[in-house]
Amino acid sequence: MHPFTLVFLLALAVATATRVWLKRRQMQHVLAHRDRVPPAFAATIPIDSHRTAADYAVAKGRVDLVDIPFDAAVTLALTLGGGLALVDALVRRWVEGGLLHGVLLVACVVTLTSALSLPASLWRTFVIEQRFGFNRVTPRMFVADLLRSTLVGCLLGLPLLAAVLWLMEAMGPSWWLYAWAVWVAFNLLVLAVYPTLIAPLFNRFTPLTDPALEARVKALLERCGFEARGLYVMDGSRRSSHGNAYFTGMGRGKRIVFFDTLLERLSPDEIEAVLAHELGHFRLRHVAKRIAWTFGASFVFLAALAWLESQPGFQPALGVPHASTAMALVLFFLVLPHFTFLLQPLASAYSRRHEFEADRYAAGHARGGDLAQALVKLYKDNAATLTPDPLHSLFYDSHPPAAVRIARLEGA
Repeated sequence: MHPFTLVFLLALAVATATRVWLKRRQMQHVLAHRDRVPPAFAATIPIDSHRTAADYAVAKGRVDLVDIPFDAAVTLALTLGGGLALVDALVRRWVEGGLLHGVLLVACVVTLTSALSLPASLWRTFVIEQRFGFNRVTPRMFVADLLRSTLVGCLLGLPLLAAVLWLMEAMGPSWWLYAWAVWVAFNLLVLAVYPTLIAPLFNRFTPLTDPALEARVKALLERCGFEARGLYVMDGSRRSSHGNAYFTGMGRGKRIVFFDTLLERLSPDEIEAVLAHELGHFRLRHVAKRIAWTFGASFVFLAALAWLESQPGFQPALGVPHASTAMALVLFFLVLPHFTFLLQPLASAYSRRHEFEADRYAAGHARGGDLAQALVKLYKDNAATLTPDPLHSLFYDSHPPAAVRIARLEGA
């Protein structure tokens, strides 16, 4: 057995087994605490809501316990099972080599993997989310969203793919540096145009019309020394009853967006506190830091891809007899998640640190108690479990556990 094959199988087995083990721990831990609300929330979260949150977490976990090994099986089938070789052979019937062959090959693989993931997406939307009262997506809306996202993906992704494949062929061993520069420029462009050109394809954004709330928000922005081009309300209720608020855009194009579901549930004081938290992410440069980390990671990954592509045994060891630059790209991004999974706790810890920092910023520019009250409402409305398994949380949770976060806010 080729060393690349052995390393790949080991990484796939470890990542899959760890995912399943963590998911089972999470489900068992949540069920064990299903019938007792944590003391910190006993006065604010009814036992029925706590049980619903536990059942919601377990229901999602059951789907994941099917999806995780299925994902591993698909990866095996496409690589050592000969699936990619078969797709490559079919594409070669239409186009024999060249840039067009590479673009079609990647497009076909993406289409195939997306189709294989569709049943799980449908089940989550129309069974799990529907059962717990969150889903408001109709089948017609689901199909329309799928078509729109596919069209946007093609319009944005295909030119980028063609550029990267051309660079891989034309620029010699240093191609990855040029590809990285193109990737960075592409992402910055998407960040700039997303609020005005992409997001409106999926949701309606209307200016905030509540004069009292608008005045309160503008006063907060002035205290924080923050400028935004507009305050918008998004019709999130069209698809889900979950609530949220976020910033989008870059430079002078920054926008503040509230879900309409958030405005319906929170008081003006609580909305101000939530906004102060989001402002904290910008003022503390969390967004810029995460973008920088993403670009740094892509720099390392593209360098690794360039090295692997130059190794004659890389592609045959993963079940592809006819090596090509496009196939190297497909293989790399297909197997990469299984190699990087064990780094997930680092990314999660970094994100949780930012959340704590943004909470402290909010407590300094609004009231920490108001943010705590808002979070409790959101935990209840979104059926977020208050008793996650510590190890599962360590790997996956980008936000701190509810009890820890509320305790820090109440002590601020």
